[in-house]
Amino acid sequence: MYTIDRIYINGQFVQPHGQEWFDLYNPSKGDVIGRVRLADAQDTQDAIAAARRALPAFSRTSKEQRVTWLRRLHEAVLAKVDPLAAATIEEYGAPATRAAWGARYAADSFLNAARTLEAYSFTRRIASAEVMMEPVGVAGLITPWNANAGFICNKMATAIAAGCTVVIKPSEISAIQTQIVSEALHDAGLPPGVFNIVTGRGDVVGAELSSNPQIAKISFTGSTAVGKSILRAGADTMKRVTLELGGKSPTLILDDADLATAVPLAITSGFMNSGQACIAGTRILVPESSLTDVIRLVKESVSKIKVGSLQDTDSAIGPMVSQRQYDRVQGYIRRGLEEGATLVAGGEGHPDGLSGYYVKPTVFANVKNDMSIAREEIFGPVLCILTYRSEDEAIEIANDTIYGLQAYVISPDVNRALAVASRLEAGRVIINGAPHEPLAPFGGFKQSGIGREYGTFGLEAFLETKTVLGASTRGLQ
Repeated sequence: MYTIDRIYINGQFVQPHGQEWFDLYNPSKGDVIGRVRLADAQDTQDAIAAARRALPAFSRTSKEQRVTWLRRLHEAVLAKVDPLAAATIEEYGAPATRAAWGARYAADSFLNAARTLEAYSFTRRIASAEVMMEPVGVAGLITPWNANAGFICNKMATAIAAGCTVVIKPSEISAIQTQIVSEALHDAGLPPGVFNIVTGRGDVVGAELSSNPQIAKISFTGSTAVGKSILRAGADTMKRVTLELGGKSPTLILDDADLATAVPLAITSGFMNSGQACIAGTRILVPESSLTDVIRLVKESVSKIKVGSLQDTDSAIGPMVSQRQYDRVQGYIRRGLEEGATLVAGGEGHPDGLSGYYVKPTVFANVKNDMSIAREEIFGPVLCILTYRSEDEAIEIANDTIYGLQAYVISPDVNRALAVASRLEAGRVIINGAPHEPLAPFGGFKQSGIGREYGTFGLEAFLETKTVLGASTRGLQ
């Protein structure tokens, strides 16, 4: 049994002031495997005070010094990728391949931030003005459970590159992973107070970060509903806010696509991270004339997907993170049947031979875009097949959503795919399964968020712009 009774404030692991204990589960079995003592508002205020004290000196460090620290952070997390991956399997239920990728991605976040910082100029000349980019201040980073280490490290890396100090509130569900990450970050030897990690509830720690006047910036990844509450809470103190929120991403299989290739690719995009991904392609749009062939290929593809056996490298889908998430997904599967959609694969209950929080990979056909399973973010391995009669109709259906985080286009004609991509209301469009680009901006249109993360766009979200007029520019670098 794990017992986690420390948070990280001012360069030290300290006992929380908070008294509440929270159970930790192995989602593959549904068993309690540990508990974590949660931080409270007082702990959060202490962390903010530490970050505030560290800000004046850290915000004036040189670019070269911050690059050195970022590379040191990269090495420190890289040294922990094996225990971090193991914890991600045990506590989150990620298949081994996904867990290993996630651990290395977390470490590489610091390397990517260092590369961005090295190429960035904090001053620029615009006509007669000198424009300076300066750290926004103390940043509150609120991260979700579906890629715990990656979100902590990516947000922190960008803030550090900008010269901000931070208070991080990770999900309480992911406390074992957070402990490993915290130990790694501590090993990098940054000055006390530059980063602080307080594990606690959103309505306690997150609420304090969102309303505290000493927090200048909030970066949040999570649900749209919570993002709206953070935006409202931060309005009184005019916080700068970056929100990466929900999604209901469309995958457009164009009528010239090879279905034998396109359908498995669409299924993979929809079931990524066991469906617990805001960028998952959960709405698959196919030509109406091809529906019969698509259904046949979907059945074949889903039948080959390995669920469970998390240590196996070919396992693709793990359990939901919690009983609550399992129940939520089951509810949507029932609702899809009640709304009249046709069950193509999966359905209610556990996959054969599995218990815990495992869900059958499920696909519905004959879905209308006004059904709740097509409009609401399910956050599990449940996909919808919708049909279209023309390219214009496909784009209209794809854009008929409150979300706009990511979209997918599949076609052998790249120029045609690019033309379709230009008409999709999404912050990122993936053509033919292109790999992730960590230096390109990421974020959503509409209710999928505000602002961008990654690369230069992400860096500037942690910077304020100062214009200086009437001064000599000599000596500025």
